[in-house]
Amino acid sequence: MYLTLYQPLMFSHRLIGLLLLVAISTASLFAAPDIEIGKTLFKNNCASCHNKNMKDKLTGPALGGAVERWASYPKEDLHKWVRNSQALISAGHPKATELWNQWKPTVMTAFPNLKDDEIESIFLYVEGVFKGTYGPKPDAAAVAAGGQNGGDRGFSTIWIYVAFGVLLSLALFLWNVMSDLTYTRKLALGDTTAARATIWDKLTSKGVISLVLFGLILFGGYSTANNAISLGRQQNYAPDQPIKFSHATHAGLNKIDCNYCHDGARRSKQSVIPGASTCMNCHRAIKKGSKYGTAELTKIFTSIGYNPNVDKYIDNYDNLGMDTITEIYKKWISDNYKSENNVKDLTENAQTEIENQWNEIVAAMTSEQKHKIQGPIEWIRIHNLPDHVYFNHSQHVTVGKVACQKCHGNVEDMQTLRQYAPLSMGWCINCHRQTDVKFTDNPYYENYKTYHEELKKGERTSVKVSDIGGLECQKCHY
Repeated sequence: MYLTLYQPLMFSHRLIGLLLLVAISTASLFAAPDIEIGKTLFKNNCASCHNKNMKDKLTGPALGGAVERWASYPKEDLHKWVRNSQALISAGHPKATELWNQWKPTVMTAFPNLKDDEIESIFLYVEGVFKGTYGPKPDAAAVAAGGQNGGDRGFSTIWIYVAFGVLLSLALFLWNVMSDLTYTRKLALGDTTAARATIWDKLTSKGVISLVLFGLILFGGYSTANNAISLGRQQNYAPDQPIKFSHATHAGLNKIDCNYCHDGARRSKQSVIPGASTCMNCHRAIKKGSKYGTAELTKIFTSIGYNPNVDKYIDNYDNLGMDTITEIYKKWISDNYKSENNVKDLTENAQTEIENQWNEIVAAMTSEQKHKIQGPIEWIRIHNLPDHVYFNHSQHVTVGKVACQKCHGNVEDMQTLRQYAPLSMGWCINCHRQTDVKFTDNPYYENYKTYHEELKKGERTSVKVSDIGGLECQKCHY
């Protein structure tokens, strides 16, 4: 009888051993490089200094092709570079020295806690973006061929579910074996009332209920914390604005300085949204847009009360009736249509087109809160820090001499403005740890005598924002 009990117990022990082996193997699979993990790690650790397109320089070099550039050295050397670049430079590593000579005195932040598989995941994501095999619209041929985007992302989804299914099946099988062992044991002890547990008995047992409750609490806590951290985050948010304003045309093609329109960035906490009067400094002369003709610029004219037909501002514009306003600006649109198409009279289709354009202008310049076409343009806010965070533009732009692109990305390439950075606390702190203070010829930092002397003596190569209190809580949360 005891031999009969011993055999299934031995079988269960072997099964437990097999289950542990599968779990360890699965864990090792999860430790393998993963492109989605690499994407998250890149955003959290690298995106503040390296361009996200992996092709252009930013504060640091473009990362695309980095693996190939380090190919003549052991992979461990690249990992050491990521974890502590200065240590590798001090050791005289040729590649590390070459990079330092190109980018000094900018010091790369050390990431000693990154594991090998995490570093590999980052470069897997970097190469995927650089080669175009990873992105929201992956190349069909690359996916079909099982490339980085197709193959690796497939691992991140399908194989995780497969592994979970295998583990769940083994757990259920082991649970059934243990239930049979309990039933056999009761019979061996002479319990004539013993019966096999039904599926319902198993599902309503204390162990299962406790496990489900624990899982729900764990999942609920994780979801709550994760959603709380993500609250208000809107990276890549790019809403449609009432006027199709192109930063690519203004800041890129025409090289207009950011501080000309956002003049508050140099002298105040707020960068300020430029008023229509600022727009009119140029558009009183440039009355037709290069892409939309009269459609978008007329919105500015209606906002401020400028009559482009006679090149004058309208007297008592705020009290003017809508019929009179409509007549003024429809004439402007009609005259331009005739001029562009070299016609004297408007066809029915042309009149419909002009009517539609005017209706779109009215719709863009009015809302539930703003019933009159006159008045300020209601731009949609894109960047919005929490109320408990203090940020001063002039402190960064004028004192710190930080380029606008550092926080806002290459706006000169954006047709529609989007939020470039996550604007998270971690992102700001990393920037303060990595950014060199512009000490040279900067009167704002004359009081830091010790740092100036150390720089002159060569005792330090740079002063970071963190060295002058950039990590103190009260700086942003006073």
